[in-house]
Amino acid sequence: MSKSNEFIGVDISKDRFDVWTSPKVYKRFSNDEKGFEKFLLFLPGNAWVVMEATASYYQRLVLFLYESGVKVSVVNPVVIKRFIQMKLQHNKTDKSDARLIWQYATEQPLRLWEPSPVYVDHCKMIYTSVELMFKQSTALKNKLHSLSSRGINTGMLVRSLKRQVKNLQKEIALLEAELEKVIKENEAEMLTNLTSIAGIGKKTALLLIVNTSGFRSFQNHRQLSAYFGLSPTAYSSGSSVKGSSRISKRGNPIMRNHLFLCSFTACSKNAQCKALYQRIVNKGKSKKLALVAVGNKLLKQAFAIAKSGIPYNPDFKSSLAVE
Repeated sequence: MSKSNEFIGVDISKDRFDVWTSPKVYKRFSNDEKGFEKFLLFLPGNAWVVMEATASYYQRLVLFLYESGVKVSVVNPVVIKRFIQMKLQHNKTDKSDARLIWQYATEQPLRLWEPSPVYVDHCKMIYTSVELMFKQSTALKNKLHSLSSRGINTGMLVRSLKRQVKNLQKEIALLEAELEKVIKENEAEMLTNLTSIAGIGKKTALLLIVNTSGFRSFQNHRQLSAYFGLSPTAYSSGSSVKGSSRISKRGNPIMRNHLFLCSFTACSKNAQCKALYQRIVNKGKSKKLALVAVGNKLLKQAFAIAKSGIPYNPDFKSSLAVE
């Protein structure tokens, strides 16, 4: 890391953002265009701004800084949280968070932030709408099931609920078709290559591309696994606490469920996944654990295929591959 950079820690919220920089300079600005302009005037010429990916609050500021030619990095909030825990910090204020983000920047390697392609943002908006409609449809179906279990199968309320479910399903189908169209216009080759992996269908491939910004957001498959909450976490301490390992379940539950369902097909169609599944089951481990491992294997294969630009080859064996 170049010592010529002056790091700026930013803790951002809905209405304001707090700033900490060396030597112990603390400022606060409003989270709007006026505040952005004041912040830009405050920054030295060699500034490198670091902030968390806090909800959607950071997006306007990070884009403003990028377009203004300022170096900027966006860090996963989980990473900052672990850093704070490591430093044994107990105070939780906007000011202390800004200071700790600044401290993280001075001690850890950083990646410069770059905006996603326009099509990725478009796809994410479509996907968010699909998720919302899917939740609404599920809630309405549950309501219908509840009415049916009580013998209420007719009436204006039931007809209205059924009509709403049908309309939502039509909207979801239209949005999913739009999503596929946009992906094919921008990442047709990647989509084709991902669906060449035995076990990964078109819908899962589409969701992978959307949720990973075309796999640009990750440097290795382990980061990808952790992002979707499929990485195993151990729960043990000393000789008295011996919990079983389990997945973290952080990240997108819909994507995780898709991968879990894909693992069933992969166990019969994907030779490498089938061998992994049998190996784990033969060791006496649960079938569910084996299926999660297969889901991780599919992510590993998807990452390799997306980065290489080469379709899946079931007979390929890398001399550097490590299980």
